[in-house]
Amino acid sequence: MTLLEKIETKQARLGVIGLGYVGLPLAVEFARAGFHVTGIDTNREKIDLLRSGRSYVRDVPDEQVGAVVEQGHLEATTDFTALAELDTVNICVPTPLRKTRDPDISFIHAAVQEIRKHLHAGQLVILESTTYPGTTDEVILPILSDGDFRVGKDFFLAFSPERVDPGNEQFQTRNIPKVVGGVTPACTRHALALYRSSVDHVVPVSSTRVAEMVKLLENTFRSVNIGLVNELACMSHTLGINVWEVIDAAATKPFGFMPFYPGPGLGGHCIPIDPFYLSWKARQFGFEARFIELAGQVNGFMPHFVTDRIADVLNEQEKSVRGSKILILGISYKADIDDIRESPALDIITLLARKGAILSAADPNVERFDVPGVDCPLVEPTPKALRDADCVVIVTAHTTFDYRTVVKESRAIVDTRNALKGITAANIHLL
Repeated sequence: MTLLEKIETKQARLGVIGLGYVGLPLAVEFARAGFHVTGIDTNREKIDLLRSGRSYVRDVPDEQVGAVVEQGHLEATTDFTALAELDTVNICVPTPLRKTRDPDISFIHAAVQEIRKHLHAGQLVILESTTYPGTTDEVILPILSDGDFRVGKDFFLAFSPERVDPGNEQFQTRNIPKVVGGVTPACTRHALALYRSSVDHVVPVSSTRVAEMVKLLENTFRSVNIGLVNELACMSHTLGINVWEVIDAAATKPFGFMPFYPGPGLGGHCIPIDPFYLSWKARQFGFEARFIELAGQVNGFMPHFVTDRIADVLNEQEKSVRGSKILILGISYKADIDDIRESPALDIITLLARKGAILSAADPNVERFDVPGVDCPLVEPTPKALRDADCVVIVTAHTTFDYRTVVKESRAIVDTRNALKGITAANIHLL
């Protein structure tokens, strides 16, 4: 039986390496489609939770995990020898930046080395981790082709960028269109067949490089536009103009304008990182991506701008940052999720701590967090906690916060998200 036949009849055994925010939803969706799926991760705690039918990703309910585990459609392991029994393998590992802002693809490299040990005829390998254009062809293909295996004949290799938006209740793995590009046409056909079994809409492109570039364009588009509006926010503050009113008015134009909104900085696993993958690759060819780099600099400055605004607000009360009690509302990088990766709240906390502030934080979705060398306990945003703070800073606008109480009880508020829109009070200071 060919691999295509196995996929079409749901007899293929699927594997997912990396069971985080991307890998776990994908593995569960494949399992719900009727495949036998093996999830592989080096984190023993995650594996134990999955084996007991529990989820650690908010977008994947315990009920979904429990059902596919009980049905025998999903199993989890830390043992990479399981790869020998799999027909397809999706790589969903982290791709962070080094401190020099160079791509760190060490997790991809490690996963591919494990796959190479167990590569067998007819196997399909798909990279989903965000990376620079050329990674699949230049890094993965040489490793897997190091022997008698020929791509497009003996094994199949493709790239399909992950598109995950944590906390989005409308768009999730099944109904988010999947872009797919293979090393050869045969590779693309096999990857398309796999995704069409569990995703509503699949979009083929001509190559892995195009597919890799698609992901970077999507997030660079957001980074650049957010950088523009963040710079306008800083400029408007200097000019004494309410940037939120400007954006709302501009958004009434029915063509040629798409509203983006300022904030305390970029967070999450994509937008603060992915554009630098693109600019790094461009430099290899002597091209300086000045627009992208500038947007990154503007967005990276925003936590400093917020810190300066806090200092100004305290100064109006004849107080310094040092010794002032500052309560941070919202630690996650966006509303109503528990993901704190690259959250600007962490940068703001670090900057305020350096200035000697007495810090506390509240977030209904975050159970714990750590900023090295900083004491910032998690507290409940009770009326007393709000009254005790010299300044309350809204970094993430969670819908569960009682903002009427925040406004009523707080001495001074720095609202970085315009969460208090429609509420008028003298103690509110916008970004």
